[in-house]
Amino acid sequence: MERPELTVAVQRSPSEAVVSLTGEIDLSTAPRLSTVVTELLSDAPARVVLDMSGVTFCDSQGLGTLVVLSRKASMAQSCLVLTNVADFLLRVLDITGLRPALMIS
Repeated sequence: MERPELTVAVQRSPSEAVVSLTGEIDLSTAPRLSTVVTELLSDAPARVVLDMSGVTFCDSQGLGTLVVLSRKASMAQSCLVLTNVADFLLRVLDITGLRPALMIS
């Protein structure tokens, strides 16, 4: 069975980095997301925005990765913000109690 991949596109400006995600965030794709965001944080942009509009699925590994990246951003004096979060993902964040751990705009 062919698994949908995760496409990660980055746009940089002086004050922020926008990471557009398309596909599934799961056990096989979360490490790539983590690597991209961790590399961006090494430059300490004021904000890292994850555009979640193209995300079709996010498992527990994906959720955990988002929370860890949010903490990494805080430690780098940066801010990780999720935008265009789909209703299914908001529900999962509410059910798991992780919504307060993430900044969602």
